[in-house]
This record gives sequence, C-alpha cells and structure tokens, in this order.
Amino acid sequence: MGAVHDFEEEKLIVGVIYNDLEIYERAIQMLTEAFGPIESESERFSFSEEFSSYYDEEIGGEGMRVILSFRDTVKPDRQAEIKKTTNEFERILSREGKRLINLDPGFINHGRLMLATTKEAGFRIPLSDGIYTELTLFWARGGWQKLPWSYRDYQSERVQSFITEVRESYMKERREKLKKK
Repeated sequence: MGAVHDFEEEKLIVGVIYNDLEIYERAIQMLTEAFGPIESESERFSFSEEFSSYYDEEIGGEGMRVILSFRDTVKPDRQAEIKKTTNEFERILSREGKRLINLDPGFINHGRLMLATTKEAGFRIPLSDGIYTELTLFWARGGWQKLPWSYRDYQSERVQSFITEVRESYMKERREKLKKK
C-alpha cells in the first residue's frame, strides 16, 4: 500500500489577456497582494493577432497576452481557491457586466503544466466549487509535449520558451529544498 504524503509545492503562473494598461496594472497589484511578488513576466504580444479575437469584444479591443510567474511556490491543491480568487479580481475589474481582463492561473512542476478553469469538458478534472483543472502540457524528452486540447498559445515557441524558464527556476528551487531535507 502506498503512503500518503503532502503535495510538493509548485510554481504559480497566471496567464493574462487585457486591452487596457490601467486595468492590467490594477490586476497586477491585486495579484501580488494575494500571491506575493512576481518573479518573471513573459514578453507581451497580441493574442488577437497571433491566436484568436475571442476576447476582443468583451475586453474592449485587441487582446494583449502576458504570462506572470510568481516567486512563491504553492501547494497544487489550492488550484480551485486561486481560480476563485482570480475570478473575483476579474469581477471587481469588470465594467457594466463586461470582463475587462482574463486571468487564468496555472501550476508548473517538473513534469506538467496544469491550468484551472470554470469550463467543463470531458478531459477536465473537477476540483471543487465549479472549478476544474486540466493537464495542458507535459514535460518529456527534454521539452513540452502538447495534448489534443492544449491551447494554441501554450503550444507556441514563444510561450513554451517562457514556461521552460519558469520550470528551470522551479527545478533549481526544488533541488535546493531537497538538499536541505
């Protein structure tokens, strides 16, 4: 019989799609108050031009994409709680019932990238309170491997380069923690 043990902490990321820089800056303040300092930030690029205009009408124009990585690691069983928090931030920053920013938290460890969502699908696993998680990418053969449902932006070289850097930071921290045990 296997022994039950605590989950290892993982690196928290938040994917952001926004149009208004002021809304983005307010979101950054809320996120850092809730989850601690940002360790790294991906380059900004046009989500609308490169991938989809899906969010443009709701957020009021061209969607810009950035992914944030937080310095402090967190237990992966906090995914539902963190997603509910980011949903609340989206609500606070909305105007006239329109979401002006999209905040999607995820977790990176040595072998996977998981994203939390409120959207049910056959490949998503229920966590709690209407929140699901999905395995978006997994690490094998020295790189990120996609799945049939992996979001196109997370399949891109630009995003994978950034999340590889986040994984490397995580792995360095993990090795240091294991040495102390």
